[in-house]
Amino acid sequence: MHKICSFLSKRSQRAASNITRCLIAGLFVSVTFAVTVTADTQKLSATETLMVNAIDANYANAHALLEQAVNINSGSLNIAGVKQVGEVFMQEFSALGFNTRWEDGALWNRAGHLIAEHGNKGTHFLMIGHLDTVFEKDSPFQKYQRSSETSATGPGIVDMKGGDVIILEALRALESAGILDEITVTVVLIGDEESSGRPLEISRDLLTQAADRADVALAFENGDGNPATAVIARRGYTGWQLDVTGKPAHSSQVFTESVGYGSIYETARILSGFYQQMDAEQFLTFNPGVILGGTTVDYHPDKSRGNSFGKANVVAETTVVSGDLRTISMEQLESAQQRMHAIVQDNLPGTSATIHFTEGYPPLAPTKGNRELLGLYNTISLDLGQGEVKAVDPARAGAADVSFTAGLVEMALDGMGMMGTGAHTVKEAADLPQLQSQAKRAALLMYRLRDRYGDAD
Repeated sequence: MHKICSFLSKRSQRAASNITRCLIAGLFVSVTFAVTVTADTQKLSATETLMVNAIDANYANAHALLEQAVNINSGSLNIAGVKQVGEVFMQEFSALGFNTRWEDGALWNRAGHLIAEHGNKGTHFLMIGHLDTVFEKDSPFQKYQRSSETSATGPGIVDMKGGDVIILEALRALESAGILDEITVTVVLIGDEESSGRPLEISRDLLTQAADRADVALAFENGDGNPATAVIARRGYTGWQLDVTGKPAHSSQVFTESVGYGSIYETARILSGFYQQMDAEQFLTFNPGVILGGTTVDYHPDKSRGNSFGKANVVAETTVVSGDLRTISMEQLESAQQRMHAIVQDNLPGTSATIHFTEGYPPLAPTKGNRELLGLYNTISLDLGQGEVKAVDPARAGAADVSFTAGLVEMALDGMGMMGTGAHTVKEAADLPQLQSQAKRAALLMYRLRDRYGDAD
């Protein structure tokens, strides 16, 4: 916990093949037309219109790349598969003139990350995606499948290989208009977002280094799946484990001065105290996910399982509870931890208890810069004829890698990726035209911010 707190504290220091693509190109012509006619061209500059048209023209190729990536299993623990998807995207970034490299993840027991860098002028953008999915090699859900002209299913099609393709499409549009050389871009495609390697201080070090150099962080998760929303705040999470001890004795002696209350009663008091003292606080949640109690307990936190033994006529000696804590800011996290410690220490007679917190994802607070970035994104969406974009309720936004940029960039926005439904389930489905429309939003956002922060360091 000390390491991750030290790591997080620095945030306060800064306010497929081409043939395959050609074969399916004709399938998307009618969809392309349906998407492109919505833009209000009177509100777009000549350069912006050029970028929008470039995205439309590459519609079929983008979807072919998406299908290729989805058809490669890249469950977080499939090291070879994650690397294979990384190689596909590495070739695409290299073709755009990016300097690319693969950072091996052996130190955190995962595949690693793809880094792609370009330029040294203008605003420095950090673009964040991930290569892995929740669907491992033994999952029955393995392949891309078209379900209609405008939708398809597949493992990771929404979360978030679609977002990775959107990153490329936005960059291709900027390159087609001659803008890519006017900005600085660092792309980080994480290889273990769905099952993060530990310690996080190491597995996310490259991401935080990139954020420390960047001005603006753009992340391409699917948010809540609604194109009318984007994410300016995410709650972070921290794990916790409660260990409670009581005096073993015959149950007839429970509550006596010599025996006391036992570990299970004390655990009930503590959990009830958490609820009574912190339940009403906005965006704060604290969930006990596993509890084991009795005379003996054998709990394995790395596997989230264990067993216990006890008898009805014996006062419980040991109880273990494992849970998570979600907060909207570092201040809220620290305050909640302090209150939980105080509740744990006020023990019932004959009992003792300790609580310890484990490393997790930091929160992304809704800063002024994030709100300003959403405002510009909303204006762009309106100019494109795509409608208003509002902020996702942070209570509906789980932890994600963009949170590691908190306090290191001037502004951050997430939920810019592929929209659809059923993420993390075998019904994961993408709204295919959103690949096109989301890429336009991202490209225009970067264009309008290209000289906001001057030349990059």
